[in-house]
Amino acid sequence: MTFNVRVLGIDNLKQAEMELARVNYDKTSIPDMDDKVVFRVVKLENISTKNANLLKQAFFVNGGEVAVGRSTMDLGTAYADVLLCATIKQFQMAIAQLKIEPWGLPTIAEAIERTLNNIESFPQRSYYWQHHSLKIMPRRTLIMGILNVTPDSFSDGGKYNTIEKALYHVEEMIQCGADIIDIGAESTRPYFGAEKISAEEEMNRLGPLLERVLSISTVPVSVDTYKSSVALEALKLGAHMINDIWGLQQDHNMAKVVAGYNVPIIIMHNQDTTHYQQDIMSEIYNFLQKSISIGIQAGIDPNNIIIDPGIGFGKTPEQNLIVMSRLDELRSLGCPILLGTSNKRFIGEVLGLPVEERVEGTGATVSIGIMKGSNIVRVHNVQAMARIAKMTDAMRSDI
Repeated sequence: MTFNVRVLGIDNLKQAEMELARVNYDKTSIPDMDDKVVFRVVKLENISTKNANLLKQAFFVNGGEVAVGRSTMDLGTAYADVLLCATIKQFQMAIAQLKIEPWGLPTIAEAIERTLNNIESFPQRSYYWQHHSLKIMPRRTLIMGILNVTPDSFSDGGKYNTIEKALYHVEEMIQCGADIIDIGAESTRPYFGAEKISAEEEMNRLGPLLERVLSISTVPVSVDTYKSSVALEALKLGAHMINDIWGLQQDHNMAKVVAGYNVPIIIMHNQDTTHYQQDIMSEIYNFLQKSISIGIQAGIDPNNIIIDPGIGFGKTPEQNLIVMSRLDELRSLGCPILLGTSNKRFIGEVLGLPVEERVEGTGATVSIGIMKGSNIVRVHNVQAMARIAKMTDAMRSDI
């Protein structure tokens, strides 16, 4: 008699339920068993050494494992990073215990619980406007088509410099599967010094075109700007979303403007250099967490917040590859994720190809990005990427 042995990739409770059913486990007992099958590793950064050691005790008692540095155990440092390694069931028991302890442990327990819930729950969203709607749902990655009306965009600068050309391209992208049109009037390319323009000039480029696009578009229209005055005028004209490459942290009036119109806002990670003092994903996470806090404090509905890791911005090609490989860590924030990799330099460096020959490389990043949790992909070649996204969505088993 022969038998098989293999390792299963079980990432969530739904997959656990399916595997339990496949071995004919008693259906009535599945709810008691599935949270014992899913294993999680949670990292806490910069907590007090005292709390790190108390966490260690709480998880050990409940069957979990905790990894801390040697200096944490002998109290040789004031603050520490901690890895919690446990099944969902063990997390639940440890969290319940921590919630009744002193020394700030209930706050830590609630943060762990919230993060686990974010990972387990798909960030489903529904947005409605007078003539449009948009839904973020499982197995349906949204396609954001890029319309640059700038003379110096890295990928398509000058191609759509007349209203007629731009409108034709909008209609073409919608026919090819675009769910959103994103219009940018100032190049924000991260390399080789994009031209900075005033808010007045940006609006002069954007205004006439935006009005025409809004009049013909059958999908929502996003405006790519980090200037609150431009965002305000665009929203007055009827724009449906704002895409801020500085994550509400460049122009301090942006959050108030977006909150006033109750529209979705894409907040992207960005910085002026490629230097990171800590782990790059930790710094991106902290930046986005700060942006989310800024937005909520200004009155933005948390459900209106979409995050973007900012591929290509403040990152070397090597750093972009690291972010791509660890993109799923951002799911812990509980927000939909937008990914913008289209034709970017890191793809060209890996493949040794110019901008116009990076379709396949972009496709690879789109597919991997979706598998790691991206809900929206911002692309130039809508038709090809819509097909890749549809195929990738069909193969997903983790949602």
